[in-house]
Amino acid sequence: MTSAEIRQSFLDFFRSKGHTIVPSSSLLPDSPNLLFTNAGMNQFVPIFLGLQPCPFHPPRAADTQKCIRAGGKHNDLEDVGLDTYHHTFFEMLGNWSFGDYFKREAIEWAWELVTEVWGFPKQRLYATVYRPGPGEPAEFDEEAWEHWARLFRAAGLDPEVHIRFGGKKDNFWMMGDTGPCGPCSEIHVDLTPEGDTRGALVNQGHPQCIEIWNLVFIQFNANPDGTFSPLPARHVDTGMGFERVTAIIQGTRGLRQFAGVRISNYETDIFRPLFEALERLSGRRYGSTLPRPGTAGETEQERADVAFRVIADHIRTLSFAIADGILPSNEGRGYVLRRILRRAVRYGRNLGFRQPFFHRLVGVLADTMGDVFPEIRARREQVEEVIRQEEEAFNRTLDRGLQLFEEEVSRLQTAGAGVEPRRISGDFAFKLYDTYGFPLDLTQLMARERGLTLDTARFEALMEEQRARARAAQKKTIVEVARLETDTPTRFVGYEQLASEGRVLQLTRVQDRWAVILDVSPFYAEMGGQVGDTGELQQGDRSWRIVDTRKAGLVWLHFLDLPADADESALPEPGEPARFQVDRSRRLAIQRHHTVTHLFHWALREVVGRETMQKGSYVGPDKLTFDFNSAPLRPEQLRDIERLVNERILENAPVTAIEVKYEHVRHRPDILQFFGEKYGEWVRVVQIGGTPGGLDGYSMELCGGTHTAATGEIGLFHILGESGVAAGIRRVEAVAGLAAWEQVLAAEQLLRATAARVQAPVGELERKIESLLEQQKALEKQLRALQQKQSAAAAEALLARAERRGDVPVLIARHDADAETLQEMVNALKSRFEGVILLGGVADGAVSLVAAVTGPYTARVQAGRLVQQIAPLVGGRGGGRPDHARGGGRDAARLDEALARARELVG
Repeated sequence: MTSAEIRQSFLDFFRSKGHTIVPSSSLLPDSPNLLFTNAGMNQFVPIFLGLQPCPFHPPRAADTQKCIRAGGKHNDLEDVGLDTYHHTFFEMLGNWSFGDYFKREAIEWAWELVTEVWGFPKQRLYATVYRPGPGEPAEFDEEAWEHWARLFRAAGLDPEVHIRFGGKKDNFWMMGDTGPCGPCSEIHVDLTPEGDTRGALVNQGHPQCIEIWNLVFIQFNANPDGTFSPLPARHVDTGMGFERVTAIIQGTRGLRQFAGVRISNYETDIFRPLFEALERLSGRRYGSTLPRPGTAGETEQERADVAFRVIADHIRTLSFAIADGILPSNEGRGYVLRRILRRAVRYGRNLGFRQPFFHRLVGVLADTMGDVFPEIRARREQVEEVIRQEEEAFNRTLDRGLQLFEEEVSRLQTAGAGVEPRRISGDFAFKLYDTYGFPLDLTQLMARERGLTLDTARFEALMEEQRARARAAQKKTIVEVARLETDTPTRFVGYEQLASEGRVLQLTRVQDRWAVILDVSPFYAEMGGQVGDTGELQQGDRSWRIVDTRKAGLVWLHFLDLPADADESALPEPGEPARFQVDRSRRLAIQRHHTVTHLFHWALREVVGRETMQKGSYVGPDKLTFDFNSAPLRPEQLRDIERLVNERILENAPVTAIEVKYEHVRHRPDILQFFGEKYGEWVRVVQIGGTPGGLDGYSMELCGGTHTAATGEIGLFHILGESGVAAGIRRVEAVAGLAAWEQVLAAEQLLRATAARVQAPVGELERKIESLLEQQKALEKQLRALQQKQSAAAAEALLARAERRGDVPVLIARHDADAETLQEMVNALKSRFEGVILLGGVADGAVSLVAAVTGPYTARVQAGRLVQQIAPLVGGRGGGRPDHARGGGRDAARLDEALARARELVG
């Protein structure tokens, strides 16, 4: 069976048992507390908790779920590549019952699928059942034992042999310290040649006895006091490792041969297309070798095979995560992806890659897995572009970091000859991280390859020092907070009113300004992208301008338009009554912009996709900016978003906010919340549309900002532009209300001025511009043809300098020109010359190298390896494919030496 047939047979089987087949949920989890979706049950948590009714009839479902386990509690990253079955990305096949069937059906159907549909030899199967140890929860799962015993007896097998027991660690599942939980029952397969171990290898971590399916029976609630109560409804949650099942079925020739075979997740048609692509790109072959336990490979082939497995695993993780809107970054789940990507790029060096290669594997996934997961096919270009940019960024520093690492290893070997263990210092590892972008685990990997250890404690201490400096920098505007003389929190009333009365609690200097602390304030303090309010403070007949408002713990700092050296007689009187007034027109402009960011977020997800999420924002009186993960938006997408937002504005839907307990909404996927945010017991949900306070709007987000009372108050929404701010992160700048009207008016005036300059009516302006552009294109085409003609002539003149190095025709020459001109010359030569072509030239002080190897000669000379070897001579780097490569450097004085070296390398 192919892997596609195995997956489909699982889904078809449970469809025949009345299950609704549901699509995989996103790798971006609904719960902000999870790094990634790491189990099939994640999307069903609200149903298990009773927060959402089951939408399936009957209440049962099945699917194949994309999962990532790389960071947090579940982390398989360090083991990937070193064995046959660890992955950071995998598929989990599963079936669920929501208060419907329970243990009998779950066990019987699992047995039927595995033994009758797929044909696993029954005598090789073992089931585990929960039996608590001292102090462990609940009781022996006698019900599960009886069901398994009946099936094994019917197969002529002894239940006492084929049913094994496990305690809480192996056979009791808990969602958390409290909440739904229950015993679980696993199916293990004996893969030894004879299959006669009688269960001795079950749960022993042995590669010849593998767990393939876990059946979880959710029947208890774990209470805060440590007791367990029966749930009113009992559920089934199962998870099967798709890659493991495929490896067993395909590795045993369809379950017919268990002796003399190799059972490996990587020896399947799931990974074979990726390996074939890597073999074509690198010129290396996958040899299926495994390193000795405790090593990272002791031979070149072992190290290459580890690299094949790591790269094939990691491209799946990166591609599917990016397709689901999770992008590499410097924090949270984004940093996990960046670490994985850089790990793959580093392993690429073991296969000879010096130029970006990783992104070229995305197409393989789109071709082989796009039918099951259409998002990878739909977003292929975006995924490729994000990975390519990340590769290029890391490649710029990778060579230097590797060179420094080798120098450090050499220093250690010289200084500590004969002394063990040798250790990489935490200071050096931190330097690689801070200066060259090497994640700690990448440095640990390189150290392990060289038989070295690493001082992680010192590294973490330096990291904490850096975090402390960052925290201090973020708080530089409130450096005087520690000297506050009040512990009375400011009571914010600005949601309901723009003016209030109260007292000045304290005056304090903050750097070069005076700030006042009030007991009651209508001023919004800068937070969550929304700028702080301005306004006026009055005491009697005296008044002061408030120019900004910031938070300092639980108090608000209201900055006065006074320098720090102002005479104290010019300041408000502490303890005296005062009146506070927010700048109304400015606040209303801010509220329009903040409310419309929620509408924009909603429309963005409607047009681009649900995986698109906010990554930052600025909300001021003059404009708004909104950062989000996405490929560049097309003009028609921007138009659609703008139209949807303005349609919602015209509906004049209510905008309401409600304070709720976070526990009540944390699992609501329709209420947007953000990973990494620390939410308290109570949160504020801003809702647009629906019943006020009903948590049923079309836009709902956790937000502490101020907003309009209805969408109609926004007036008009207009997008000014869209641009990139980081790899995979886009920014839209927009305006609303009067600011939008002013922008539209300015655009109209510009349009009329442009029409006058090109002497065309406004209605004919587009046609006139198109005509001018066509003229420009014609001129560019003529110039390009002339350049190509000149390059071809220059290439023709070089043919006379061809020679033979051994039995290989060679044309290695210098022609001072830029890289693109040299490329055109090489292209022209390839149609006239068969053999090795290498041109080098200098233009504007930069050295360019372009190589091509034609016909059968790539078996003798590889262009990528040739450029890779000579580029360092000109102070640069390069590489590419066996048939084509480019490189460059800055040391023009050594170009002739580099070309001479190339001739030596060829023959």
